[in-house]
This record gives sequence, structure tokens and C-alpha cells, in this order.
Amino acid sequence: MVLNFSRSLVSSLVFALAVLAAAALAAVGVVVPTVEDAHAQGGPALPADGGSAVWWAIVFVVSLLVSTVIIYVASKLFGQEEGIGRAFVAAIVGTVVYSAAYFLLGTGWLAAIVGGIVWLLALKWLYDIGWLKALGIAIVVWIAATVVGFLLPTAPGPL
Repeated sequence: MVLNFSRSLVSSLVFALAVLAAAALAAVGVVVPTVEDAHAQGGPALPADGGSAVWWAIVFVVSLLVSTVIIYVASKLFGQEEGIGRAFVAAIVGTVVYSAAYFLLGTGWLAAIVGGIVWLLALKWLYDIGWLKALGIAIVVWIAATVVGFLLPTAPGPL
């Protein structure tokens, strides 16, 4: 029951965020290329050379919001009482921790392991929980993020 509720909540929030992002872009006159537009012009939908700052800002905000929802639902599955604000802080901390680990240590296993341990420390501190509960929340978050990553289109280019 909880799992079905969380799936529909995440799906609804992702759809709402996409609609809001599209409306905001249309309101300011920004046109994000579609896959069809790019193929008609003979190129990828999103350039591999980095893309525009606006696009990457949108990707960052949507990713942060999706991560927030996933962390919130995972923490609720483990009986935490904290609200969505705490999950948002955890998502920001996770972003900073992993970015720093990958910047300092490269993109290998060492960076992933160090980033994961530091993020566990952050979860433990933010939610005032023990190591096992922090690990449980982290595992649920990582699994859910992987599933969502497979279900949502990728940011760097067309499928």
C-alpha cells in the first residue's frame, strides 16, 4: 500500500514539475529543442559539448526536486517524522558531497564509496538516526533513484 502510494506520488510530482517547467520556459520565451527538432536539423537534441546554462539549470532543479521526493518517501518508510524540508536539505547535501568527492577523487569507485560514506554521515546527522537506519534509507534512495533514472529520459541527449 505504501509502495503504491509512493509510486503515484512520485509520478504525479514529476509530471507536475515537468508541466510547471514547461510553463515557466514558455512564459520567458525559452524554447528547449525536442528530439524531433534536433533530428530534423541533423544533430542531437541536447549538445554533447555542455548545452546551455538554462538547460543545465533546469536539469539541476528537476533532479534536486525528484531526489527530494525520493528521500522524503524513503525516510517515511523508515518512520521518520521530519518533513519535506529536511529531505530537501538532504538532497542538497548529497549533491554537494558527491560533487566534491567526484571532483577531488575522480569518477571511480573510490569517489563513490567516499561520497556514500559521507552522505551516510549526513543522513545520520540530519535525521538523528543510527547507522543501520541511515544505511536502510540510503539503500532505498539509491534503488529508487536508479529506477527513476531508467524511467525518465536522460538529460545529455535523446534516447
